[in-house]
Amino acid sequence: MSLPLLEHLTVLIPKTPSNIFATISSSSSSSSSSTTTRRALSLSALSSTFTLFFVSNSSSKAATPEFSEVEGSGGVKVLDLRVGDGEVPVNGDQVAVHYYGRLAAKQGWLFDSTYGHKDEMGEPIPFVFILGSGRVISGIETAVRSMKVGGIRRVIIPPSQGYQNTSQEPLPPNFFDRQRLFTTIFNPTRLANGEGSTLGTLVFDIELVSLRHQ
Repeated sequence: MSLPLLEHLTVLIPKTPSNIFATISSSSSSSSSSTTTRRALSLSALSSTFTLFFVSNSSSKAATPEFSEVEGSGGVKVLDLRVGDGEVPVNGDQVAVHYYGRLAAKQGWLFDSTYGHKDEMGEPIPFVFILGSGRVISGIETAVRSMKVGGIRRVIIPPSQGYQNTSQEPLPPNFFDRQRLFTTIFNPTRLANGEGSTLGTLVFDIELVSLRHQ
């Protein structure tokens, strides 16, 4: 079954983005016989009914959901779209997540999604990693560390907590997507022009699917 990938996402980026927020609209979901499909649809439905904006300080102060900055995170901000009812992971746990990853500097370009990674049965494959291993970018570890299984969270990751090199995960499986991602984040000319504070800003929608104690 094909899943909608942020079909209704609208992104507005002025020259100097200074605030990132999401506007919530109503959504409905239908039941499915597949547990994996139900999880996929839940995140897809929530994500596709959120409108993501990058706006300047001059924008009107409409009522919006409020992100909270994770203490000691280096600027990672989170907004819970759904609070889970399962366990909270700790360092050393193996966690499985589904995600949508977007790059702010490319007008909210969706550079990767686990729903595009399919097994032989056509089911989406979650991204699995050991929490605290340093294998993935810091912003994702920070966000997942305080989630409960079953939860869905939107995360704004500043460049300092995002990709620091081209080997950190998660990585888009497509070579051209990886190339576009990293040539934007590590663009030497734009970095020299002082744009480093915005080039690597990431927005992830993350669902914590499961965890396993090691």
